[in-house]
Amino acid sequence: MSEHDHHEHHHHDHPVDAGPRLVWALGLTLGFAAVEVTAGFWSGSLALLGDAGHMVTDSASLGLAAFAVRLARRPPSRRHTYGLGRIETLAALLNVLFMVVVVVGISVAAIHRFLEPAHINGEVVSLVAVVGLLINICVAWLLMHGEQTMNTRGALLHVLGDLLGSVAALVAGAVIVFTGWTPIDPLLSLLICLLVLGSSLRLLREVLQALLEGVPAHLSVDQIGRALAAVPGVSSVHDLHVWTISSNRIALSAHLVVDSLSRWPDVLAAARHELLHQGIAHVTLQPEPAVHAVRWLKRAANGVAAGDNEPESG
Repeated sequence: MSEHDHHEHHHHDHPVDAGPRLVWALGLTLGFAAVEVTAGFWSGSLALLGDAGHMVTDSASLGLAAFAVRLARRPPSRRHTYGLGRIETLAALLNVLFMVVVVVGISVAAIHRFLEPAHINGEVVSLVAVVGLLINICVAWLLMHGEQTMNTRGALLHVLGDLLGSVAALVAGAVIVFTGWTPIDPLLSLLICLLVLGSSLRLLREVLQALLEGVPAHLSVDQIGRALAAVPGVSSVHDLHVWTISSNRIALSAHLVVDSLSRWPDVLAAARHELLHQGIAHVTLQPEPAVHAVRWLKRAANGVAAGDNEPESG
């Protein structure tokens, strides 16, 4: 027999303002991308064109993020019993991969610009960069004040890269106006690409960990096992699994060897309370009598579980 705790707080998973914030961010980003493309070709600035490229990818990422939020709100079905929450993780993966492609493209263009320098209108670059910086700050503010899921963080990654691109374009424009040194333009573009690539790879690692159903980085399966084994009435824990359903939904299943099945209701309540304290609300726990049970984490004499990770016969 098994017990399930499905008292999940769905209103924490998808705040009401998540979708509208993404839509507003999409409108601001897409509108200014057109301005930057025009100004970039007119001024000859690679930094502006690179920033415009970021803005276009931002628009795609924000649109994808908004669409993912809409799909993730659908209730569980017979075909998808966990719902479609993981679609946000897939959207984050696509956004990261998209960003890596953009970074590579801008880096190649920057190297080409080093080899073949071109005239750049510094005044136009600086003016457009200031406006772009203000717009990117507004968009970043919208996303940072909403819920921080992998999906919104993937979109925010694009926007922050864009914000850095606007800063680079502004600095490049100022340097060109006052010194005439045009290599600053591709040089700053490469610097921004390195910063954005680092952030992209960090998020990619987190996304892949979720898709591979790994234990969330902020949790320790050994610590959780010891906490469960320390619950009064529990002799040991085995078959313990922890994984990510979506950004803010963590699931757990485990077999608890109990001293007496008659105490199971109290043991279950205490175990749920302990797991909820660690942010795990979707729980499936299987009670087993202590006789001939498989023991994985035994409760030590002082009430704290031993740290032996290898199964052993009970």
